[in-house]
Amino acid sequence: MIDDSEQGIKRFLERNPDTCFVAEDKDEIVGAIIVGNDGRRGYIYHTAVLPGCRHQGIATQLVDTAMKALHKIGIIKAALVVFGRNETGNAFWESMGFTERDDLVYRNKAFSEIERIDT
Repeated sequence: MIDDSEQGIKRFLERNPDTCFVAEDKDEIVGAIIVGNDGRRGYIYHTAVLPGCRHQGIATQLVDTAMKALHKIGIIKAALVVFGRNETGNAFWESMGFTERDDLVYRNKAFSEIERIDT
């Protein structure tokens, strides 16, 4: 399964080289944001900051940088999914101006190897 494996992340970065960023401190990665788009909307897939480096504005800077990168390529709207129980994450995204939608139902399906269609 590719998904969030090293191979899957590498493939995603190759497809979205202008919208994914890392934050570094003394040659150490302390934060990252992985963002892609479908040509009309940006999607924030992962945002992370090392626990000891949080509350220093790193995530805010990563989000701002990614939003500017999306805007530069003509994308003017972004979306993301956060677990409802992630109070810290939801508070952060709310502070960044991302509003909660209650008109959607998120659905997901993982394909097994048997279900994959050979092309």
